[in-house]
Amino acid sequence: MVRKFLIAFFCVIAHGIFAQNGTISPYSYFGIGDLRNNGTVDNQMMGGVSMYADSIHINLSNPAAYSKLKLTTYTAALSHTEYRLKDWSEQQNISVTNLDYLAIGFPVAKNVGMGFGLMPLSSVGYSLRNETQTSDGAEVTNVFTGDGGLNRIYASIGMQILKDLSIGVTASYNFGTLEYRRIQSVEDVQFGTLDDRESRINGYDFKYALNYNPTIKDKYTLYTSVLVNTQGNLVSKNTAKLGSFSLVTGDEIEVIDVDLDANNLRNTELKIPTRTTVGLGFGENKKWFMGGEYSFQQFSDFENTFLGLENVTYNDASTYAFGGYFVPDYRSLTSYFKRITYRAGLRYDVTGLQVNNKEINNFGITFGFGLPLGNSFSNLNLGFELGRRGTTDAALIEESYFKVNVGLSLNDRWFVKRKIN
Repeated sequence: MVRKFLIAFFCVIAHGIFAQNGTISPYSYFGIGDLRNNGTVDNQMMGGVSMYADSIHINLSNPAAYSKLKLTTYTAALSHTEYRLKDWSEQQNISVTNLDYLAIGFPVAKNVGMGFGLMPLSSVGYSLRNETQTSDGAEVTNVFTGDGGLNRIYASIGMQILKDLSIGVTASYNFGTLEYRRIQSVEDVQFGTLDDRESRINGYDFKYALNYNPTIKDKYTLYTSVLVNTQGNLVSKNTAKLGSFSLVTGDEIEVIDVDLDANNLRNTELKIPTRTTVGLGFGENKKWFMGGEYSFQQFSDFENTFLGLENVTYNDASTYAFGGYFVPDYRSLTSYFKRITYRAGLRYDVTGLQVNNKEINNFGITFGFGLPLGNSFSNLNLGFELGRRGTTDAALIEESYFKVNVGLSLNDRWFVKRKIN
């Protein structure tokens, strides 16, 4: 029954993951858009810490964790985010709802597991208005809008090669379209001008993982991990149009295709630098865990020659994440609340993005609950995140957000040999 439900669920919503507008952030104009968190809800609510693995949950961030899977597991999640965008003079409230991921993982042999799925990689979605005046006092209005995003299809495998030592690899194919538009109008002028740009992007990347989790005093576990997300080489096929349109009817008057070949901008490369993550944690199995991770990326090597932005620079990026969980008594028969998993964490992202000479960084506090479903190993994961990104300095925008995640993790048994007595 669970399998039939998941197959139907997949068919209904798989299209939606490719068509959603996943952000309203003005900072999605830069890079390849707003990068989405690629962890499951249970990992996200521990500040994004990804080293922890168990036998009934998929860990999308750490392919070595698939070696722990004992049951076939289906997982999917939705998120709803309330934003408050503020500059030095005004603020605006807006919200976005997204499908975050859809995945399956299963054991294929002793201490070997694999999985596959799809999820958004990045999102572009903004609408900005800027008003200035000419030397003659006429008002000039510029409207900037963007839409689209990149999606990811992945396959992972993880295996235990020695006692307490596991390795894993994830291969991902990334694809999507990013659209940018600028419209300019001048007071008392009948026609406006438009600048439309589009990038159709695809490419591969790989993630390698190594987990070493020795047992200490027959009760505790030391968690250590190293993750390396290799450089993503994305190919961008670009088009651009320039022209004019009627401010009264909106009809295009004269629009021409820009000769991008003359400047070698028809086909460009977007190289996403290698990201390395190291983690250290400690805990008692099925009772509690706490840990921290540090990630670093030489993002200063990134550039997008097609957009050619002048007010942005890219610096090296890093992330600090801390989090953990606590289960009062997972075997309790008398109290449901004792079987709930309580999670919390925090993270600080030095994004590497610098606009108008100001760093655009992010800080978030996370917490959530893992709610058991009946007497099975399945569970419903609820998560919450409070955070802030950006600044109101230098005519920029500060984003405050409240995010609610709902994740479902369902377990079933596959690859079990039937026996007839």
